[in-house]
Amino acid sequence: MRVLGVDPGLTRCGIGVVEGVAGRPLTMRGVGVVRTPVDAELGDRLVAIEQGVEEWLDNHRPEVVAVERVFSQHNVSTVMGTAQASAVAMLCAARRGIPVALHTPSEVKAAVTGSGRADKAQVGAMVTRLLRLDAPPKPADAADALALAICHIWRAPAHNRLQQAVALHASGSKGRTR
Repeated sequence: MRVLGVDPGLTRCGIGVVEGVAGRPLTMRGVGVVRTPVDAELGDRLVAIEQGVEEWLDNHRPEVVAVERVFSQHNVSTVMGTAQASAVAMLCAARRGIPVALHTPSEVKAAVTGSGRADKAQVGAMVTRLLRLDAPPKPADAADALALAICHIWRAPAHNRLQQAVALHASGSKGRTR
């Protein structure tokens, strides 16, 4: 499975591609950051993020796009920018028919480090170790994008089994009267 992880942000949108399957060594296929100028108009920044994500989709052809689920923060403007960048990534994937998975920051941290409260340094260290890299990807947004992709690869088999069980249960209960 090849997953494009997206750590959304208006100034720095982390992008990372990881390939592999759960239980086997994973391989990083690419990592980077789509940057936009802080003083640019919002629409121009969103277009720049779209162009960057589209380029990564063209170059790496992922099967799934894993995006960090936006969560509530105290700074509303930060949440809005993150949500807008997140929506752009989801739109780019949906336009191509690529499934999108959303993962919370604590879910990603727990999957990669074993603790949902891990800090950025711990996430970077584990990403480096898991992908057998020489050094943690910089900036942290890039490492976070790789962590998202790793999280999805590891959690996808369990998620797929749950979806199959729900579908089986739903089809088995059709036609029954209560």
